Amino acid sequence: MARQPVIAERAEQLLGTAVIATAPVAGGDIATAVKLRLSTGRSALLKTLTPAPPRFFAAEATGLRWLSEVPGGAATPEVLAVAEDCIILGWVEPGRPDADAAAGFGRALARTHAAGAASYGGPTDGYIGRLPMPNRPLDTWAEFYAERRIRPYLTVARNKGLLAPEDADAIERAAAACAEIVPEEPPARLHGDLWNGNVLWGAEGRVVVIDPAAHGGMREMDLAMLALFGLPQLPAVMAAYQEETPLAEGWEDRLAYHQLYPLLVHTCLFGGQYGARAGRLARRFA
Repeated sequence: MARQPVIAERAEQLLGTAVIATAPVAGGDIATAVKLRLSTGRSALLKTLTPAPPRFFAAEATGLRWLSEVPGGAATPEVLAVAEDCIILGWVEPGRPDADAAAGFGRALARTHAAGAASYGGPTDGYIGRLPMPNRPLDTWAEFYAERRIRPYLTVARNKGLLAPEDADAIERAAAACAEIVPEEPPARLHGDLWNGNVLWGAEGRVVVIDPAAHGGMREMDLAMLALFGLPQLPAVMAAYQEETPLAEGWEDRLAYHQLYPLLVHTCLFGGQYGARAGRLARRFA
């Protein structure tokens, strides 16, 4: 590891600890990530983005801390420091996916969800990837899913010409039918962006979740995201989750319904075939 002076000095300002060495970390497509080796012998991860949207890293820190409050819940990295331009987290030493770690993660995620939330939504808006994510609470999941999770991104995708009109219409109809499709449950404590890349298989079987878009919502949302892009050991995760806190009947079919939201987000961010895929899923429910 070398030492990047600008990065090291910024970290030292925030941590009050000398940075011995730094090294770039690959993987993120939004922020620049750097591993820090501190004089205490500890390692940390600094993520920076210039210019960062307002409260971008503050929202991440708040979400991580909220998730970490749950005893025995899904593990998160420790927030060591946060500022407008960056966040510094405890380093997660990588390991390998295995069935035992997956089962432990399934049980921990179920406990996080069961800890609940005050409402569908949250006290402040946040971000999903680099897109704004509205969180103003609504009374039911059906209202929240349609108005806060589908409509904003459907509008962006339509305005940018990223969705065929027939796909957009099908998604709108499916969103309007949420109350008929999804059973009502109390708000769960959601990670909110729980795709494969935000699940770290750490050393000694410790699974850690990162980069949350945390809010109160339907727990099937997190599970739908886990399934969307192929989490390793997913059957073991789901089996353990079901043992800890069983899901309502028909959940397997509803995962596709809750995937409409992340597919729309990907449509807005990346275009391509995500919109057409969302349209095909929507027709199953519209």
